[in-house]
Amino acid sequence: MNKSPFFIVGQHAVIEALRNPKRKVLRVFLTEESKKNIHRKNPKKNILENVKVYFKTKKELDKYTTKDQISHQGYVAEIEELDQIRLKDFIKQKKNLTLVCLDEVTDPRNIGSLIRSAASFKIDGLIVKDRHYPKTSKLMYKSASGCIEHMNIFQVSNINSTLKNLRDKNFWIYGFDSSAKKNFTEITWEGNNILLFGSEGFGMRHHTSKYADFFVKININKNIESLNISNSAAIVFHHLSCLKKNLD
Repeated sequence: MNKSPFFIVGQHAVIEALRNPKRKVLRVFLTEESKKNIHRKNPKKNILENVKVYFKTKKELDKYTTKDQISHQGYVAEIEELDQIRLKDFIKQKKNLTLVCLDEVTDPRNIGSLIRSAASFKIDGLIVKDRHYPKTSKLMYKSASGCIEHMNIFQVSNINSTLKNLRDKNFWIYGFDSSAKKNFTEITWEGNNILLFGSEGFGMRHHTSKYADFFVKININKNIESLNISNSAAIVFHHLSCLKKNLD
């Protein structure tokens, strides 16, 4: 497969890409200070050893972020995509999996923040539609703060058929919907589960919602319409993480 290289920016995004042995980093552009910081943060291993390093001023690095209006912090890297993981191979012989599925969530900042939370609370993987996943977005990588390197991300061509296949393989599918009657904390969350989140503006598509076994909500102040999707997800991930710790 021909992998087109792309640029990422930001301290955590670049350092975690350099630390990931599965990630091909072609070049890095650093300020003198950011190079020193990389060595300070990695005293036992020179993670720049086999990488082409170019030194630039902060102003020279600005050209990589002016369109995106994000801060590079003195770190820019040119990388290739990670090898794709096949969902059907991943779920074989595994029990008590928790996977997140995004239905038409497209905002790079939200997806990046959600990935950061998912990795932080040890969610097993994220299912996204390949057409809607901004896989080369600097903003997504920056928002994920390096956590893309620690997350199993499954890019699928069809969300509905993927959910149908997972149901056939003993996964329970929980759709998060603010109009649901049951609070998500009332669920025991045993076995294999899919957490299905809809788009930022319109929620789950009707056709996709038909694949949900249950609908649940997060109880919030009745005067507030809804939470940002990445905030909602973080609340759910933290709760599930606490339940798993109690079972261990």
